Amino acid sequence: MALKCIIVDDEPPATRILENYIGKVNFLEKAAVFNDSLKALEFLNTQNVDVIFLDIQMPQLTGLQISRIISKDIKVIFTTAYPDFALEGFELNAVDYLLKPISFERFYQAVTKLNSEQKTVVAAQNTAPDFLFIKTDGKNKFQKIFLSDILYVESLQNYVCIHTNQQQIITHSSLKNVVESLPLADFIQIHKSYVISLKHIESTDNFSVFINGKELPIGATFKDSFFEKIEENKI
Repeated sequence: MALKCIIVDDEPPATRILENYIGKVNFLEKAAVFNDSLKALEFLNTQNVDVIFLDIQMPQLTGLQISRIISKDIKVIFTTAYPDFALEGFELNAVDYLLKPISFERFYQAVTKLNSEQKTVVAAQNTAPDFLFIKTDGKNKFQKIFLSDILYVESLQNYVCIHTNQQQIITHSSLKNVVESLPLADFIQIHKSYVISLKHIESTDNFSVFINGKELPIGATFKDSFFEKIEENKI
């Protein structure tokens, strides 16, 4: 599975080079390009991203500041014309620090580290449990649920409802927490209030997904990534 990447850089020539390089690497997938750091953060608040190619010297927020804000699960590769920040970049657990102008050889050397880490994660996921224990009402009360039984997960303000064919389980949690517990290969967020199981989709149209006779809306923010996933499995 390709690693979803975004580029954040206020220099268009630099972003074009990185887009070209990403297109040459089969385990990378460009999700978006931003020359505005705040718009990049808005995107990251709603979309799952594996890697960010991040310039350091930018208006509003620097790359170093952004790297402190975003999820620790997102891998950061700094791209900059200034070598002075290299030490601070590595202290922030950056995967690599690329100095402009960036050659493809140097770029590929950096992203190969990502591919090695991904293989390790995939190996771990292959041995991960195929079930979750969901906290219900009462002290130490949990409900076991198999991932394959989940149709979709619905956000209910401070709670989430996990829908299966057999039952609905409500637990005090956020949709974000649930998403982080689900395998990304099998589930996808389609709306700020819904995460669905890909295997249980019956049909779609331009605005909705149908699962077990239920019509669920596709949010504008999630539409492109959802239909990209559909395209991966079409005939």
